[in-house]
Amino acid sequence: MSHVLIVEHGSPSRTALKRLLEEHGHQVTEADGIEQACQRELDGFALILADLRLPGGLGTDLIPAARGVPVVIMAHHASLRAAVDAMKLGAAEFIARPFDQDELLLTLQRVQKTQRIARQNAVLKSDLSREYPVAGMIGSSPAMHELFERIAKVAPTESTVLILGESGTGKELVARALHDQSRRSDAPMISLNCAAIPDTLIESELFGHEKGAFTGAQSTRRGLVEAADGGSLFLDEIGELPLEAQARLLRVLQEGEIRRLGAIETRRVDVRLVAATHRDLRALVRRGEFREDLFYRLNVVTLSLPPLRDRGEDIIELAGQLLERACLRLHKPPITFARDALDAMRAYHWPGNVRELENAIERAVILSDGNEISADQLALGPGLERPAQVEKEPPAPAEPSNSAEGAESLEEYFIRFVLEHQDTMTETEIAQRLGISRKSLWERRQRLGIPRKRSGSRGPRRQEG
Repeated sequence: MSHVLIVEHGSPSRTALKRLLEEHGHQVTEADGIEQACQRELDGFALILADLRLPGGLGTDLIPAARGVPVVIMAHHASLRAAVDAMKLGAAEFIARPFDQDELLLTLQRVQKTQRIARQNAVLKSDLSREYPVAGMIGSSPAMHELFERIAKVAPTESTVLILGESGTGKELVARALHDQSRRSDAPMISLNCAAIPDTLIESELFGHEKGAFTGAQSTRRGLVEAADGGSLFLDEIGELPLEAQARLLRVLQEGEIRRLGAIETRRVDVRLVAATHRDLRALVRRGEFREDLFYRLNVVTLSLPPLRDRGEDIIELAGQLLERACLRLHKPPITFARDALDAMRAYHWPGNVRELENAIERAVILSDGNEISADQLALGPGLERPAQVEKEPPAPAEPSNSAEGAESLEEYFIRFVLEHQDTMTETEIAQRLGISRKSLWERRQRLGIPRKRSGSRGPRRQEG
């Protein structure tokens, strides 16, 4: 039985309404106007049913005083405008009088059900936030507790955040947590991996373009910065952003405006920037590969993610969660880790961090025939620290083959091929010749310590005039 407050100027209709609700199991309290209603503890009611026009004000005046209790507004001969205004002010429902009794009862039932679901969700979110303050990130090590605390402090602000950490540590999860816990959570969060987009396209991708701005621009296109207006923009691996795009991004941070490629007018945007990198931006600044002024704009608040090897027993906790998810996703019965598998995970260096752990567990679940995963099935060892295998393709036909190349490892072949061709080929061409994606090429460059050379700004060619 729910307790309902009816706020209506004394009339036979209020008496009839009270009798109707009591007949259907509700406890009813009455108030004659705004002042009398506010003398009661409004948050003690399950629902407030108020007439729009009351002595002392409007029924919508009760909405802020109700502190979360749903308020249903009733009105005689109500206009659409009055209904819209009431809903904007936070009314749970708006009912025009005269109304059908069954319709009223169904409306009140729906409002109360929605309120119960909202409360249950709030409790679940509270429980989850206590256990896992960052959605998708598991860990109870001191380093992770410190990270969670910093996220909770930084998220509600508008400050630009720079996330540092090795590949696979969960930088995008941290960016998502910053957005979800911010005042912008109802607006979009747009993500872009700067290393995955060719230099010739990244400015168009970020800032958009007008029709005819460059060859192939057959229509006007909005960029990701505009798409994130009102929300958050997450730029992963920002150290790979070309210098010209860095200058445009700096203007977004300084002036809050952008100009599409080929456009004359600027557009105002309101975005919160969250950036991430595994590279040393200070070293890039010293080498002239990253703008110093942009670096200081980004380096307002820094969050550092610890590598998996430094998180102690978090490895085992994470492994348990990832194993459970893998079994569900692959429709396998529940599996556990054998003792030697747990020892192997503790001892392994995890150069690929959480992403490598997830992949190793998924592979083991697929190959497992029993109810335990052994260390052999995890297949951890020095071999996994090397780049993922790719089919080895011969050099360009015009180049003579070398019989010694057959003895090369895949790693040696990759390094030699990239060094020999990076001055004459684009990244896309090198990736195509190696039979891998451009993103895989970039990741292997980083892993093997051969970052790509910068050749200055290479944006889309714009038409003059």
